[in-house]
Order: sequence, then C-alpha cells, then structure tokens
Amino acid sequence: MILRLTAFLALLYALGFALFSVTLAKPAEATRTEAVVVLTGGKGRIERGMAIMKRGEAKRMLISGADPSVTREDLARRLGRGTLKTLRCCVDLGSEAVDTRSNAEEARRWMIKRGYRSLRLVTSDYHMRRAAYEFASDLPDTTIIEDAVQTRPSLLLLFKEYNFYLVRRAAFWLDM
Repeated sequence: MILRLTAFLALLYALGFALFSVTLAKPAEATRTEAVVVLTGGKGRIERGMAIMKRGEAKRMLISGADPSVTREDLARRLGRGTLKTLRCCVDLGSEAVDTRSNAEEARRWMIKRGYRSLRLVTSDYHMRRAAYEFASDLPDTTIIEDAVQTRPSLLLLFKEYNFYLVRRAAFWLDM
C-alpha cells in the first residue's frame, strides 16, 4: 500500500513538473495598466518594463528588488539614450524586497500608496507562475497581467523553480 502511494505521488510530481515545464508564461499582448512591476534578477526584465513605459501602456513603473546603490543614472547608462527622462518621471526603484514574496509585499505597499488597481507583472517565463501566485495572494483586488520575458531555462533551473513553487503553495495552504 505504501509503495503504491509513493509511486502514485512520484508519478503525480513528475507529471506536474512536465506540465510546469511546457506551459511557461508568454509575453503579454499590448494592454494598458496603471502600473508595471518589474522583478529584478533576470536578463531583459528591466528592458521589457521600459519598452512598456515608452509605448505609454502604463503610468508608472516599480523596479522591485533593486540594489540600494543603483541609481536612475546607472540604469540610463545601461539602457541607453532617451531613457533617463522616463526613469526620472515615472520609475520608482524599490530596494526593500529580497525574494519573490517580499517583491509582492513591496509592490502592494507601492500600489496602495498610489491608488492603483491594475498592474503588469514583468519577470522571466520560468519565474512567472510563482510570482503571479504571490502577487495574486497579496493583491487580491488588483487586475494582474502576466508579461513574461522569454528565456531558455536549463532543466536544473526549471526543477528548482518548480520545487520553489510547490513549497510556496504548500506554505500558503498551511497558512505559513
């Protein structure tokens, strides 16, 4: 009986991982939201957020989890000409967050302060499911558009992210 249950759970876990791996998030269609929240930690995320701002698809952007020593001028040098004006007027650098959960908490405080009710969440495709789960939990009355930066994650990275996602879901379920 225990062997059958263990085999069933292992099969369920493997099928869940396969489903997780083949259903990574995609970039969003052009959709206007009040805010863009970019989670740091992956290539192309900030660039994606700036492209959204340049197209006028959001009023303001939060870069959550930014290193406290990073300035708008540093970002402008990295992102290229013409970005400093947007960075100065419409981008906030949040340096309180250290993980996905605290990204959502930081974004919630930022959204409440501005009275925003809709956001576009920008992160990597492999990270989106967990990030969207955290944001939906912290911002239940907010419209969240998932806008993933496409990557080519390794099998090991997918495996780690799948396990982080399962642990976070279990912790939420157990009210931890």
